[in-house]
Amino acid sequence: MHENYDLGLLMELVRERRFRQLRELLDEMNEVDVAEFLDELDIEQEILVFRLLPKDTAAEVFAYLEEDQEKLIGALSDKELREVLDELYLDDTVDLIEDMPANLVSRILRNTDASTRSQINQLLNYPKDSAGSLMTTEFVYLHPNNTVEESFARIRKVGLDKETVYTCYVTANRVLRGVVTVKRLLMSSYETRIGDIMETNVVSIGTHEDKEDVAQLFSKYDLTALPVVDGDDRLLGIITVDDAMDVMEEEATEDIEKMAAILPTDKPYFQTGVIETWKHRIPWLLLLMISATFTGTILGFFEEALASNAALTLFIPMLMDTGGNSGGQASVTIIRAMSLGDVEFADWLRVIWKELRVSFLCAATLSVVVFGKVMVVDRKSASVALVVAATIFFTIVIAKLIGCTLPMLAKKLGFDPAVMASPFITTVVDALSLLVYFAVATQILGL
Repeated sequence: MHENYDLGLLMELVRERRFRQLRELLDEMNEVDVAEFLDELDIEQEILVFRLLPKDTAAEVFAYLEEDQEKLIGALSDKELREVLDELYLDDTVDLIEDMPANLVSRILRNTDASTRSQINQLLNYPKDSAGSLMTTEFVYLHPNNTVEESFARIRKVGLDKETVYTCYVTANRVLRGVVTVKRLLMSSYETRIGDIMETNVVSIGTHEDKEDVAQLFSKYDLTALPVVDGDDRLLGIITVDDAMDVMEEEATEDIEKMAAILPTDKPYFQTGVIETWKHRIPWLLLLMISATFTGTILGFFEEALASNAALTLFIPMLMDTGGNSGGQASVTIIRAMSLGDVEFADWLRVIWKELRVSFLCAATLSVVVFGKVMVVDRKSASVALVVAATIFFTIVIAKLIGCTLPMLAKKLGFDPAVMASPFITTVVDALSLLVYFAVATQILGL
C-alpha cells in the first residue's frame, strides 16, 4: 500500500459502509494502490468496492489485481463486464484470457465486439512465450507522405484508445518503414512530411521470437516500445515497456527457481498451494539426493584408506564446500552473461581460457592459506597439509571449468542454462573432489 494512504482507514470505511467517503479517497489513489487494497478485502467486499470505481479506473485496477479476477468476472453483470473489457487494452485482455477456465473465457469473448474478438483469437494463436503473444495491436501508425499537421490530427482522432502515442510507427501498405516520436513531431513544422523526419533504422522483432529476446532488446536499446513484424516486415503489433518489464521479472524468477532446483511456477507464493509447491520441489530433490549417493559410494570405496589416516576425514566437508562454491560462482556468472547476450556457445574457448586463469589464481591463493591453516591451526603433518592444499588446487580448477562449460553446453543442447546452476554442479563437483582427494592422498601418503 502506498505510504500516502491509510489502509486501516480504508478498511474501516468499508466495514462501516461509508461508501461516499471511500470513493473520494479511491479517486485520489493510484490504480496500483487501489488494486493492492482490493486484494486485502474478502470477495464480497471487493465486488462492492470495485463497483464504486469509474469504468475507466475499474479497467486499470482490474488489470493490476493479483487475486480474485475470476471471482470478480463471475460476480459482474454482462453490462459491467463489457464496460471493463472495453476499457482494457487488448494485450491485458489476452493475458487475462490465457489464465482463465473455459467457461469464463467464453463469457469474456461473448462480451467483446467482433473486431476485438478476432484480434484476441489472433493473438492467442501465437506460442505462449513468443513476441506475438505479448504484443498489442493498439498502436498509432502514420503514412510517410502525410504532413506533421495531418499526423497530429490522426493522433488526436485515434490516440485515446491506443496503448501509447509517444512513439508512432510509419507504414506503407502495412510494411514498417520507420518510426517517429511525438517530440520529433512537435519540433517540426506542420508542412514537413513524415518520411523526411522518420527514423528508418528501426529495431523490430518477429512474431515467433522468444520473449527472452524481447527483454534483451528493450535492455540493449533502452526502448519504450518494440514493433512486432511478420516475415514480410508487415507491422502486426507493438510490445510496450511495461510488458517487457513483466517478462524480465518472470525470466529472473524462473532462473532463480531453476538455480535453486525448483520447477518454475507463474503463480505468486501465497496463491500456490502446499501440494503444488511440493510437486515443484520434490523432483529435483529426489534427483539430487540419488545423484549424491555417488559421494557415499566413493567414501565407501576408500573406507580403508580413511581408517588408516583418520585425519583426512576432517577436511572432506571443507573440500566439497569449496569445490561447490567455486563451481557455483562460475556457473552463475556465465548464466547471467548468457541471459544478457554477452556470451554465446561460440565463445566457449574464450570463456574456458578466462576461467582457467581465474581458477589458477583462486586455487593458488586458497591452497597457500589452507596449507598454513592445516599446519598451524589443525596441527597436522606437512604431508597431510600438502594433500589438502593440492586437492583444493585441483578441485577449484576442475569446478570452475565445469561451472562455466555446463551452462553453455545445456544452451547448445536446447536446455535452460539455469538448470545447470549450483545444486547440480555442486553434486558433480562433490564426487570429483573426493576422487581427486583420494588420488592425491594415495600418491603422497601411499594409502
